[in-house]
Amino acid sequence: MGLSWKQELSVSPMDIRPGDVFTDSRGEWEVIGQPFSTRAGRIVYARVRKVDQPDWTDLRTWEPHESVSVRRST
Repeated sequence: MGLSWKQELSVSPMDIRPGDVFTDSRGEWEVIGQPFSTRAGRIVYARVRKVDQPDWTDLRTWEPHESVSVRRST
């Protein structure tokens, strides 16, 4: 079985991928859906779930010019 490691990246919200993990004031979150935008691209959304409570999902929002720090498996 191969080793996987996580790489720390700073990406735009539209470059987030399912499997990416990020941390905010409420805990650690894993992206579970492709990002999408609405309102003429002024808001980016992604479906996420809490790492330590996988049944807890949320829809997170960012402005497209924001930078998101994620850990990504490679």
